[in-house]
Amino acid sequence: MEAVTRVGGTAYPWGAENVDTDVIIPAHWLKTITRSGLGRGAFETVRAQPGNIFDDPRYAGAPILIAGDNFGCGSSREHAAWALVDMGVRAVIAPSFSDIFSGNAFKNGIVTVVLPQEAVDRLVEVARTSPVTVDLETMTVTTPYQDRYTFELDPFRRRCLMEGLDEVGLTLAKDTVISNFEERLGVERPWIGGRADDAGLAVEGAGRA
Repeated sequence: MEAVTRVGGTAYPWGAENVDTDVIIPAHWLKTITRSGLGRGAFETVRAQPGNIFDDPRYAGAPILIAGDNFGCGSSREHAAWALVDMGVRAVIAPSFSDIFSGNAFKNGIVTVVLPQEAVDRLVEVARTSPVTVDLETMTVTTPYQDRYTFELDPFRRRCLMEGLDEVGLTLAKDTVISNFEERLGVERPWIGGRADDAGLAVEGAGRA
């Protein structure tokens, strides 16, 4: 997972409420066995509408999406987060998120920022013409117009995002501890550690006893 401490630039000033994961990535895209390319299907039904925000050249490649309440509701498909990452989105700002979507977003390096509706409305207005910045170090969302909104994030998630640690990365960070444990286990309980010869002797000895 790519580390993220600051996401700044153009933002999609969408603001739509109750956007479910089938809108983020339609079900027929779930047949893929790879994460790459899902950005092409992101918001497919929205993009079918003339003048939609996702095909507006002013916001092309925007790393931030500003949405409405209850973003990511519906199906638990992780493909929704994959599609957002593939289209370049690294942060989503909304008044609230579906719990499952929020978890999937975190696991894929997307910062989910919860702000009051009034702040989101203001950011939608600003984003139509100016950049927005999400900063994990200061835990703020700012604009060139001196707007400054603080947000909260679980400390563990914040650390993982800033250090680029997913489940695999967290496990590898414990490599020394795991190796020491496995070495000790091989001595103390060889039948568990996979030392077949020692395990056989242990069983034979137990039988004679």
